Amino acid sequence: MKRSEINTIIDEAAGFMKKCGFILPPYAFWTVDDWLANRDSCKEITAVKMGWDITDYGLGRFNECGLVLFTLRNGIPTDPSSKPYAEKIMIIRQNQIAPMHYHNSKVEDIINRSGAVLAIELYNHTPDDRLASTDITVNSDGRQYNQKAGHIVKLAPGESITLPQGQYHRFWGDGGDVLVGEVSTINDDNTDNVFYEKVGRFPDIIEDKDPKYLLVCDYAKFL
Repeated sequence: MKRSEINTIIDEAAGFMKKCGFILPPYAFWTVDDWLANRDSCKEITAVKMGWDITDYGLGRFNECGLVLFTLRNGIPTDPSSKPYAEKIMIIRQNQIAPMHYHNSKVEDIINRSGAVLAIELYNHTPDDRLASTDITVNSDGRQYNQKAGHIVKLAPGESITLPQGQYHRFWGDGGDVLVGEVSTINDDNTDNVFYEKVGRFPDIIEDKDPKYLLVCDYAKFL
């Protein structure tokens, strides 16, 4: 992805969140100079990768396959004294796919916070990480029921679903853009994602412009 594209996506995302009534913390809008000035006091932010995360999954087709994420809180899996939970806010655009994947460790609630309908397709996984044909269990807002493999759950604003370890899922905006919340156990995007198809978790960035705001994958480079 081009840095200029990332800058634009973040500006648009911040505007959509504000329109939905969701206010980000101040460091969401720090410049590189702000980060450098606050480097000693923000070690938790950089250590657990809180902040902006824009991905096209390495495919170069963000509008078709991509996601905007902002990690608000997180812990360190190897540190029992850190937070045992994580929270993200995300934007999935209309018909933009977050590709099929599951998590080895993370259990997460996915919440439609505002916008259009959020569609989530579900499968169990086989021992060799294929899509299983077995029935899936849906746990949505305290209701639990079984459905056929590949069932698509549609969440209106205010509705949520719990995704257990090992349940394949992909999601997209149905009828418009969606503001999506995620509340989970500790999040580790470097090791815990198992994708059905081979994709990259973080983008390859072409630096055609200076970064307006840093991504979590920028911290090691700029700080």
